[in-house]
Amino acid sequence: MAPTTTDPDTEKSSAVLLGADSAAGADAQQPSTDKVEPEPQAQYAYNRDYRFWSIIFALCTMQILSSLENTVVVTSLPTIVNQLGLGSSYIWVTNIFFLATSVVQPLTGQLAGLFGRRHVALSVVALYTLGSGLAGGASGPAMLIAGRAVQGAGSGGMTAIMGIVISDLVPLRMRSSYQAILALTYAIGMAIGPVVGGAIVQTTTWRWVFYINLPVGGVSLAFLWLFLRVKWDRETKIRDKLKRIDVFGNTLLVASTVSVLIALTWAGSVYPWSSGRILVPLIIGLAGLVGFFFLEGSTWVSEPVMPLRLFANRTSAIIYANTFIVSMLNYWIFFFLPLYFQAVQLSTPTYSGVQILPITLIAVPGAAVGAVALSKWGRYKLLHIIGFAFLTAGIGSFSVLTRDSSTAEWVCLQILPSVGAGMVLDTLLPAFQAGVEEVDSAAAAASWSFVRSFGNIWGVAIPGAILNIYSSRYATDLIADPIARSSLQNGDAYSSATRDFVISFPEPTRGQIIEAFTRAVSKVFLIGIAFPALSFILSFAEREVKLRTVLETEFGLEDKKTKNGKV
Repeated sequence: MAPTTTDPDTEKSSAVLLGADSAAGADAQQPSTDKVEPEPQAQYAYNRDYRFWSIIFALCTMQILSSLENTVVVTSLPTIVNQLGLGSSYIWVTNIFFLATSVVQPLTGQLAGLFGRRHVALSVVALYTLGSGLAGGASGPAMLIAGRAVQGAGSGGMTAIMGIVISDLVPLRMRSSYQAILALTYAIGMAIGPVVGGAIVQTTTWRWVFYINLPVGGVSLAFLWLFLRVKWDRETKIRDKLKRIDVFGNTLLVASTVSVLIALTWAGSVYPWSSGRILVPLIIGLAGLVGFFFLEGSTWVSEPVMPLRLFANRTSAIIYANTFIVSMLNYWIFFFLPLYFQAVQLSTPTYSGVQILPITLIAVPGAAVGAVALSKWGRYKLLHIIGFAFLTAGIGSFSVLTRDSSTAEWVCLQILPSVGAGMVLDTLLPAFQAGVEEVDSAAAAASWSFVRSFGNIWGVAIPGAILNIYSSRYATDLIADPIARSSLQNGDAYSSATRDFVISFPEPTRGQIIEAFTRAVSKVFLIGIAFPALSFILSFAEREVKLRTVLETEFGLEDKKTKNGKV
């Protein structure tokens, strides 16, 4: 049965299928510019047997891997930067990870459709584990950055495949509930990551920051091998499948993203923002991204990796923009709040990880509220408005933190942005998928994952540039000691933002360094207000689309009797 299509900005009831009492469906009628029209998919029973829950558990192991590495580096990065002598190149350790994470996700979606979810999932976890080994065994900056690139590719693939598998197994309206389960798992990794990272660099070598992923990766591979057995196209020859990959689109996307990343990495630390070495790659990269979307909408590509029909209505476009912003803000907070604790309050790396626990722990109730509300009422617009309002107030409130801020103050200030981010992030993908046909759910999940990861790059680069600009300015104005002053200039502020660095100077220089960092970090969060405020305004322009309760997919669980799904 082919999916019914309606205008994405109107609501229309759908037939009751598979024992549901009532269901409201609204697939998007999109003007397609693609040469190949999507094939209708078969109805699939929403069965939650032991295999279903085993797959959910397998996805949770992938989520632990992804979230743990995203945050374990947060509190340990200044130490790693110092011991390997990375200097201003520290940002490559994070940005190369985010770059690789971003660019592989649309391709992951296409490969999962051609070669099956299981094979792709196993491949990306193996890739991630390999990258962890390379980074842990790094003998210098180049090898560390290379390992992080491999890690990032695996992480991006995992992020995409998790959303795709959930889309295969769960009807749209109920997906937020299972994404909330993954969000809870993610929160556990996010919560223990900073503490683990800080403890590792204090008690043993920083290399275990990466080696810790090896046993976790092994467990994830075992569970995926045993339980992730879903249907896929076994008939088409591999050669014919390879011909369907959007090589030109993927190449242009990678090249453009790399160009943007180079500009963001060098800006403010190596060259000023006005330098041609920054403006040229930035302009070329952004122009390349525009060209990528033109290419995807042209007749030159028969099966685009990111079909333009995904963005053919205003709600989808707004969700895409807001996903970018909330992802950027997540890393804005996670990478620069620990910096405040270490450089201003003089916390150890381990304790700074404990100090940001409220961010992750409080986000769980926010995610639960969003998931329950979306599943019960199928409405997401109000959740987004409230969530971004909380984020706007929350990130701005961090700007008032000082050396003398009490524990109660910095704990309470983490509540609003945590709840806001929790309410928003897990409800954006179902809202994005509501405006497209069910056949495009996998492509929508992969595209959404791409923009989320692309936002992470800017979430480190932009506040990093702000920190460098204001640290240099305040160091000139406040710090008398020439050695201390130069350490906060020339793009080295982040690597100097450690307790050990600050306490290595006697008073009054120590107090001057703390004051310079206090003011610079305040600017980082104060300027950050503009982004959630923009999303708050954009959320009012969203249109409600009722979420489908009918699941139509060709990638459901394999039949119990045979591997190819035929009895």
